[in-house]
Amino acid sequence: MFPSPFKLNLVLAWLWVLLGFLSGMLMGLKFHREDWLGGYASHQRRLYRLGHISFFGLAIINLLFVFTFQQFMNQHACNAVVRFASCAFALGALTMPLCCAVAAHKKDARGLFAVPVISLLVGGGCTLWEVIKL
Repeated sequence: MFPSPFKLNLVLAWLWVLLGFLSGMLMGLKFHREDWLGGYASHQRRLYRLGHISFFGLAIINLLFVFTFQQFMNQHACNAVVRFASCAFALGALTMPLCCAVAAHKKDARGLFAVPVISLLVGGGCTLWEVIKL
């Protein structure tokens, strides 16, 4: 059986916080080298930084999703739209740092960003819809 959408997003959020710390630590070991990944303003280094910060940003979004509905769950059932939003936020969080890493090494792959961006837009739209209905 799949965990509740709230547990999925809560576990993912805290895992992403830890991965944000870890990726920051790993990048921090090399940041002092001006030529690392082509220099501070290079395409690769910018995308690695974006991937690093996306761990924290999307962890916060997933936590906000959990907290938004946790308060109202006694009065409001966890319906299909809420479950779909949960999956959309999880997919966006999983794919954003991956897209950053792939696009850092293959500029043609920037179209892959459609997956996390559309997922996050859908998750946000579904969540807004359900919040309005509360």
